[in-house]
Amino acid sequence: MTDERRSPRKTAVTLAIATAVLAALIFIADVVTVLDIAVATLYVIVVLLAARFCKPRSVVLVGLGCVTLTILSWAVAPPARPNVEALSNECISIVTIGLVTVLAFRAQQAESTLRSQASLLDLTHDPIFSRDMNGKILYWNCGAEELYGFKRAEALGAVAHALLQTTSVTPIEQIMARLLREGRWEGELANRKADGTPVVVTSRWSLQRNNAGHPALILETNNDISERKRMEDALQEAQSDLARLNRVLVVGEMTASIAHEVNQPITAVVTNAIAGLRWIDAQPPVLEEVRQALERIEKDGSRAGEVVSRVRELVKKVPPRIEHWDLNEAVGEVVALTRPDLLRNGVVLHNDLADNIRLVKGDRVQLQQVLMNLIVNAIEAMTGVHDRPRELTISTGRADPDIAMVEVRDTGTGIDPGHLDRLFNSFYTTKAEGMGMGLAISRTIVEAHGGALETVPNEPHGAVFRFTLPTRENAQASPEALRS
Repeated sequence: MTDERRSPRKTAVTLAIATAVLAALIFIADVVTVLDIAVATLYVIVVLLAARFCKPRSVVLVGLGCVTLTILSWAVAPPARPNVEALSNECISIVTIGLVTVLAFRAQQAESTLRSQASLLDLTHDPIFSRDMNGKILYWNCGAEELYGFKRAEALGAVAHALLQTTSVTPIEQIMARLLREGRWEGELANRKADGTPVVVTSRWSLQRNNAGHPALILETNNDISERKRMEDALQEAQSDLARLNRVLVVGEMTASIAHEVNQPITAVVTNAIAGLRWIDAQPPVLEEVRQALERIEKDGSRAGEVVSRVRELVKKVPPRIEHWDLNEAVGEVVALTRPDLLRNGVVLHNDLADNIRLVKGDRVQLQQVLMNLIVNAIEAMTGVHDRPRELTISTGRADPDIAMVEVRDTGTGIDPGHLDRLFNSFYTTKAEGMGMGLAISRTIVEAHGGALETVPNEPHGAVFRFTLPTRENAQASPEALRS
């Protein structure tokens, strides 16, 4: 048996002996005294002492025993001159003993109930403790011992905030002001354990008032969320890393897009340079053809620079450069740039340009780049076709009175229906050498102009890519859409 268990038991035995001795002394005094005083009233001390170590039922038995001793002393040594005063004193003693016994019994029952409730609080793993309005700890459950490492004896009487080194984003003074105003408060606190380890808790404070309505004590219930906070911090760090990775991917996307978009005008520059050299080497040199080749080189070089500038603006979310321009004329310029590829791959071009297309409004270079992407993709889709003519049809028209339409139709291998939902995703490609950027960039450009880019199968072979643009009148009615 440990010293902690032996000490309360030894104290109870000592009290029991002292109580029995006191009861015997009072009985002797009550028997031998000749004074007309209520000596038996002193039995209330015996009842109160018994309440310190006896169970409620035993207290009742002690009270009944004291009443019995009072009556017995009256019987053993009755007053010399029995009168009303002596009888009254005896009755007062019995009634007093009875009342004190009842009060002690109820107090023990209330204490037992409180003790049971307190033991229930000890069953929970959450720290629960109470403190007075000066912060001194009045109750400290096992959950608090387990979390903070302070034993109950160490915690009781200590100032809670000093013991736990409490810190909060909200000053404690403001928390107390809200607690007094609303009767409760809930929030996060940072504490420290007995070994100095930091711990973060979700804390709930409840204010209890006395019968006069004045603040009496505060019940604090805490829930350890240190692990959750660590996970949240780790998640936040992962999100930051993901954001940095995303920026790296954007840079990569930018590089890939520039390489993809500039390739076409650079190819045209090389082609025209080769043609110019051939015309110079001719006998005699055909200077007019050389001059035209140099003009085309200058034009394609400028276009390459414009493409780089436009792609940079697109990535930086710069609004499109809005201009009014003729759609059919812009289509003709792109066809002229891609004609060498058409001839080299044996593709027959059909133009079906509507005459009723008025001016469209938007960034001419960006939208010409979209058309160039679609034409190049169509040519590549027909390189493996050998059993039918390779035909490319470029059409313009009206989707409705306020919407212009450009359509690129080929007789290539077509598109697998299972790929349609991912076809416009960045870095998705069905080509062995593709980067998966052209269609994603094209759709971004078209949608920035308030239009739409879509694809459908071409019957019986190939695919149709179609994009729409607001006409000049419709675009003027919704300029915000073009700049979004």
